[in-house]
Amino acid sequence: MNSGVLSLLKRFLSYYKPYKGTFILDILCCVTVTCVDLIFPMIVRYIMNYGLNADIGMDLSVIGKACLLIFVLRVIDLFCNYFISSNGHIMGSKMERDMRSQLFEHLQSLSFSYYDNTKVGYLMSRITTDLFDIAEFAHHCPEEFLNATLKIVGSFIILSTVSLKVTLVIFALLPVMLVFSYVFNKKMRKAFKMQREQIAEINANAEDSLGGIRVVKSFSNEQIERDKFEKNNLKFLDIKRLSYRYMGIFNGGVRFFDGMMYLAVVLFGSLFILDGSIVISDLVAYLLYVSTLLNAISRVVQFMEQLQKGLSGFQRFTEIMDTPAEIVDKDSAIDISDVEGRISFKDVTFKYSEDLNEVLTRINLDVSPGSTVAVVGPSGGGKSTLCSLIPRFYEVTSGKIELDGIDIRDITQKSLRENIGVVQQDVYLFNGTIKENISYGKPGASMEEIKSAAEKAGASEFISELENGYDTEVGERGVRLSGGQKQRIAIARVFLKNPPVLILDEATSALDNENEKIVQQSLDALSVGRTTFIIAHRLTTVRNASEIIVLTKNGIVERGTHKELMSENGIYAKLYKQYS
Repeated sequence: MNSGVLSLLKRFLSYYKPYKGTFILDILCCVTVTCVDLIFPMIVRYIMNYGLNADIGMDLSVIGKACLLIFVLRVIDLFCNYFISSNGHIMGSKMERDMRSQLFEHLQSLSFSYYDNTKVGYLMSRITTDLFDIAEFAHHCPEEFLNATLKIVGSFIILSTVSLKVTLVIFALLPVMLVFSYVFNKKMRKAFKMQREQIAEINANAEDSLGGIRVVKSFSNEQIERDKFEKNNLKFLDIKRLSYRYMGIFNGGVRFFDGMMYLAVVLFGSLFILDGSIVISDLVAYLLYVSTLLNAISRVVQFMEQLQKGLSGFQRFTEIMDTPAEIVDKDSAIDISDVEGRISFKDVTFKYSEDLNEVLTRINLDVSPGSTVAVVGPSGGGKSTLCSLIPRFYEVTSGKIELDGIDIRDITQKSLRENIGVVQQDVYLFNGTIKENISYGKPGASMEEIKSAAEKAGASEFISELENGYDTEVGERGVRLSGGQKQRIAIARVFLKNPPVLILDEATSALDNENEKIVQQSLDALSVGRTTFIIAHRLTTVRNASEIIVLTKNGIVERGTHKELMSENGIYAKLYKQYS
């Protein structure tokens, strides 16, 4: 076993720590069950030697005592197996819960950069399928491999006291079995890891296709999606076929060695009976122990796939857990209150990764509390990126951004984001009721507060017309509502949050003229008294902004009021004439 696997196992064992009491009892029960299995052949040998001896006849008292002992041992076995099957499984489920919570919490801490490069389908596979396999591995594998080890060692010790010669013949086959198992276990582990990666790809493919089913159908591209899915599905089949071929060779090989062990016992046992080295009762005991050994090995084979799945699943789990959070709070980070909303960009430069070009270069901008700044310019100029830096969705590459004179990196992320509201073009509503989606802006808000926010957002009228009002289910991603309705609920959510800083990222660009007018009125109401950043293509919506900045790949190239920029007849004037 290489150092990487040992390190992985050592890390895995740490998850038993909260449940070490249950784990110890589980192992003790496993040891007890194994001992019962090891004692049984010796009892049979004892009965044959002293209860059914041809020379003394049948001794009922010996048989009775032996049967009573077997009964007692089986009662003990019953309770131990119950504990293993119930409490052992519960322990594995608790470990699964702990890992899932830990994984979800870590995923929540990762920045937008991570999600820019990671498919959600992969993450879903790791949160569900992988962790279930890990839970099964956590419960079964320690028991099964301890059971097998004890049976092999125990059988060797016991059988050596009966006949060392026969024992050595039997156990001479074990090293060959171990080498065989090691080689094919390594192959199976690699194949099972490939399986996990491919099923994650299938999940991502299915989620992407089903999530965009309306686009698929609108372009009549169902066949294209089926072809893409079938390609991934066939690749998964090929990988699974390979893994099962390895498993077939492994299982077949182990069964061959099983047969060789029985053959060795019968052949050499018969020879040793002929020369008087052992008696028939010893041969029967040997056959029973071989059966016990083979049962143990068979169980290991049965759980070998589970072991491989569990290890590869845990490896994938640790890969995510070891992904560092790019944006973390300093130990000295503070919470802020009574925010005025003064935003300052000081020589801010940003690029998404080291190997990419800069998106923003040496940006300097001062925004007064309560003022409205419109950020306009051609696509790809960095407008959304600029605003995403304010709540630290991304971290600046150099320079700094200040809120009320405090570097935002010196403020806790929670406190910073509690004071910033964001309304985006692509509104995300959670699968639940309208009330639940609005209250997301202020968990625990009263019904009066929710209704007040909806009224300010211009959403109360259409909500009241719905059959279930605020208890109406919006469906996945708000599919049961129109674009304008979803946008107004998103605005109500921010009204309820009541932040001093507001970011409106193309909030009306996807709406028709009628809905745009309604939503724009809601946004105008929302912006009153707040420091507001507006990103817009429809420049008629930013005419009244306190300041308009034109952002291109060369940075801020123009700034001023609508009137001032129109008189300059530069980029803004051309954009305004083009898009107004």
